[in-house]
Amino acid sequence: MTAVAPPTTPSSPAAAPRRQGRTAVRSRAWIWFTLPFLVPFVLFYLLPIGYAIGQSLTKTERTGGIFGETTTTFAGLEQYSRVVTDPAFLNGVGRVLLFGVVQVPVMLGFALLLALLLDSAVARLKRTFRIVYFLPYGIPGVIAALMWAFLYSPQLSPIVGLLQDGGLDVEFLGSGTILWSIANVVTWTYTGYNMLIIFAAMQAIPQSVYEAAKVDGAGGLRTAWSIKIPLVLPALVLTGVFSIIGTLQLFTEPIVFRAISTNVTSSYTPNLLAYTTASANNYPLAAAMSVVLAVATFILSFAFLRATSRRSGL
Repeated sequence: MTAVAPPTTPSSPAAAPRRQGRTAVRSRAWIWFTLPFLVPFVLFYLLPIGYAIGQSLTKTERTGGIFGETTTTFAGLEQYSRVVTDPAFLNGVGRVLLFGVVQVPVMLGFALLLALLLDSAVARLKRTFRIVYFLPYGIPGVIAALMWAFLYSPQLSPIVGLLQDGGLDVEFLGSGTILWSIANVVTWTYTGYNMLIIFAAMQAIPQSVYEAAKVDGAGGLRTAWSIKIPLVLPALVLTGVFSIIGTLQLFTEPIVFRAISTNVTSSYTPNLLAYTTASANNYPLAAAMSVVLAVATFILSFAFLRATSRRSGL
């Protein structure tokens, strides 16, 4: 006896419109769901970028002397030509690149070391120390810079006085040391933040990996070097990209130190030079500086990401 399949009923003609209606409702729901993000993103990110690019292609001309009428005309790439040939801008870029080459590895090295110490089996009061390490990041950048400026000032700092009493003539705000004094402020502020990212990546490593290493006879140092560090390389790459972006945008610490030291000029960093140029009402040139700095930041970050991904196999 052969089994006979039950007859299939043809789908209702109204089924297709209902499905199309549900699809349309889902599409509208996604639009309303993403609207709170899209509106601020367009208004406060895309539009300012477009406005800055448009303004960088113009120039302001004045007719009839100093008090004459000003007109804005299209200038093409004239502002960009001025930026890439401006010695002050190029010196500022070289200064922040030197800053990043030294400061970023030191900061990430300290962050990795702190994360390894917190993740070790012998560590105690892990939650307390996580808060203590992260606390400098919670202090506003201006306040942190002012605090360190007080500690660097020869007239006010108790630390400088103690060093001088001990026979060490240290000048933290000198022309050759102020860049590294700023680097110390940035390292103190952001080490704890980067440490938390690396520590979170360590916490995601399965315990079975540590148990297998223990069975193989690996000690604490061997486990840290051969297991923990390789497995947190993506977190190190991420913090490296963040640090490169922050280095090229260095602004808060130099502008605070400029008030207490003549060794920080108005063109000390590219961001500070763009701010000074905009304060002088030369908005097209300041916009061009900002665009060039943004493009340089993107190129360096992308190059670092590609280089590290290629070496680590990410």
